[in-house]
Amino acid sequence: MKQMVMIKRVATLVLLGVALSGCTTVKGWFAGKDAAAKKALEPAELVKFEPTVKVDKLWSVNVGKGEKRIGVRQGPTVADGRVYAAAIYGGVHAIDLQTGKKVWTWEPAKEKKKPKLRLSGGPGVGDGLVAIGTLDGQVIALDANDGTEKWRAKVTGEVISAPAIAQGMVFVRSNDGRVTALDAGNGTQRWFNPRELPALTVRGNAAVVAGPGVLFIGNDDGSVSALGMQDGRTVWDQMVANGEGRTELERMSDVDGAPVLEGNTLFVSSFKSQTMAIEGPTGRPLWARDHGGAGGLALTSGNVFVTDNKGGVFGLDKSSGTAMWSQTGLARRSLTGPAVQGDYVVVGDYKGYLHWLRTDNGEFAARAKSGGDALLAQPVAADGILLVQNVDGKLTAFRLAQ
Repeated sequence: MKQMVMIKRVATLVLLGVALSGCTTVKGWFAGKDAAAKKALEPAELVKFEPTVKVDKLWSVNVGKGEKRIGVRQGPTVADGRVYAAAIYGGVHAIDLQTGKKVWTWEPAKEKKKPKLRLSGGPGVGDGLVAIGTLDGQVIALDANDGTEKWRAKVTGEVISAPAIAQGMVFVRSNDGRVTALDAGNGTQRWFNPRELPALTVRGNAAVVAGPGVLFIGNDDGSVSALGMQDGRTVWDQMVANGEGRTELERMSDVDGAPVLEGNTLFVSSFKSQTMAIEGPTGRPLWARDHGGAGGLALTSGNVFVTDNKGGVFGLDKSSGTAMWSQTGLARRSLTGPAVQGDYVVVGDYKGYLHWLRTDNGEFAARAKSGGDALLAQPVAADGILLVQNVDGKLTAFRLAQ
């Protein structure tokens, strides 16, 4: 969406230049201003720096034809030493985290006169299952050990975020705002919770997050909800960012990054550049700050890290939300949400670059490229390894050098 707005603004400047081309004097007056305005809309150029940590590429595999411009922010999940990853076309893969060797691959069977399945939501992993959603609203459950298909079910809209699996159920958030609970054994529907959508939303959905007896759901109206896991009833709703503004575009306030639950505190960030800490059992806000975005967030023992829609990276104090530092050297580079690897915050950008920043002050520490395609999905860190999947379906693992 940010790129679309950028294109429209640049196009307006180009048209203005054409309209004034008949008057040489007037064109001369505004030529410099037009060039400066156009330059101000371009992604920041990467500045060279002396790396303070060495990053090694551990392995790289292709998991299929990626999402390209579909905008679902497809990324991997890690569980029990395995990476589970999928691409729009190419199936679901279980990969050894340390070596990058594929353990198994599941591919949908080809059916005559039916289009290929486009795998878009997840995968989500838990209780011995791997669950993946599709753009036509199917949910497919696989055996996590060998990739055997267990069942398929249908929900009411496309699935573009990872399902959650807990207490014998698979919880799916579809793009129409509805949350559906499916029986983990056979895929039958146990309950559903609908939600009305705003007129205009950001492309993407937050993954469902399972807590003790409740589910946490990021909504397109800028709120987060807690639903009872057994019956789907709404326990509480809390606005993270109000959809205020003169236009539908200005009112977009989606919570599209997965909330993070730590102990009894839920941390969540919205497209409206608002980050909030919420008391999980009650929904009571603990603090809120005007830094953040739709890409998600990451935590350390004392800090919350967020990226905003302008390409800023922020380190916030976990107890108060106070901004401890900001890094603006990646402005307008369409950053992913952050991940934490060791003593570094890592974000990806639209050119496939990964940037390691120091957690204590936000200074650049290292940079690496995962490939030539954009990174949309939030990187994932597990067992000291950082994983990132680009829009072409390339999955790459990085390790900090010892």
